Amino acid sequence: MSEHLASRRQVEEALGEAGVPVTVLRAAMIIGSGSASFEILRYLVERLPIMVTPKWVSTPCQPIAVRNVIGYLTGVLAKPETAGQLYDIGGPEVLCYRDIMRVMAEELGLRKRWILPVPVLTPHLSSYWIHLVTPLSHKIARPLAQGLKNPVVCRENRIHEMVPQELLTVREAIRAALGRMAEHHVETHWSMAGPIPGDPDWAGGTVFRNEREIEIDAPAWAAYRAVCRVGGGHGWYAADWLWRIRGWMDLLMGGPGLRRGRRDPEAVGYGEALDFWRVTGIEKDRRLALRAEMKLPGEAKLEFAIEERGGERCRLRQTALFLPRGLAGIVYWYAVAPFHHFVFGGMIEGIRREAAAIGRQGKPEVGA
Repeated sequence: MSEHLASRRQVEEALGEAGVPVTVLRAAMIIGSGSASFEILRYLVERLPIMVTPKWVSTPCQPIAVRNVIGYLTGVLAKPETAGQLYDIGGPEVLCYRDIMRVMAEELGLRKRWILPVPVLTPHLSSYWIHLVTPLSHKIARPLAQGLKNPVVCRENRIHEMVPQELLTVREAIRAALGRMAEHHVETHWSMAGPIPGDPDWAGGTVFRNEREIEIDAPAWAAYRAVCRVGGGHGWYAADWLWRIRGWMDLLMGGPGLRRGRRDPEAVGYGEALDFWRVTGIEKDRRLALRAEMKLPGEAKLEFAIEERGGERCRLRQTALFLPRGLAGIVYWYAVAPFHHFVFGGMIEGIRREAAAIGRQGKPEVGA
């Protein structure tokens, strides 16, 4: 087995050693909106009409829809006899990855994708290709790509007798996932995984600061909604071409770039990714704090603080902080400082205009 698949067995063993009855459900690819495997397939198919791939595109796989996985997970809780047992779970079809890509293209309404397997493209090399073409970093793509060389097909089907349910085909699972994305009903996303570091220790070192304030003719809730729209398809309110250049530079240096986008065009939550930023602080209608995950010679943070001014007015304070790491960090700050007027000045002005427009529309009803 690949290191990725072997690590799953190690988790089984570690949980089993705790003395609590453990029920193991072993799945191959889980198809659902927001999952890393699904996003890899979607981006590859969307962006590459011709794909030169490793031989693993011919490996058999038995994908399962995320709703069926949840059905099994909740189902075994009602079956005491499943405690301590091990089950393989999968959908009703066994397909190779080439066929899954073909189905994905059809459901996306795209022309036929040409897939050319070659023996010289290793999983290690393909993980870097995935890093360039999709939003996933090579650190995530590499173990996933290595695992694709192993056939993952159910050896038995006992679980379906214990927890009967209607299993979605690969096409139905992909269609359901794409539908949830179109409706912005993606509760979790692969980019939310991983550690969220605490605030850096700014004391004791040189901290560069770009702070701007602006009065907004709109209530605080409207300004907060405008702030929460940053990133993703909406952009950063100003100098988007500079953000795109910075995103490509970050991508070439091994960072996430702008490819991660955001889970929802309006709502944000703690720990979520907004392009190459991470939400590290959030107070509704008052504050949003972001920490940069781009490749930098230092640590960067971007904060938005909103203060009520009475009536239908508020004040927005936008603060960019940078803690340089060595001489390279100091040189970096002064190199990009000339662009701050366009980037940060344009951003706060764009938020002001957006907040005013939102305020004129009126506050939406609760639950809307």
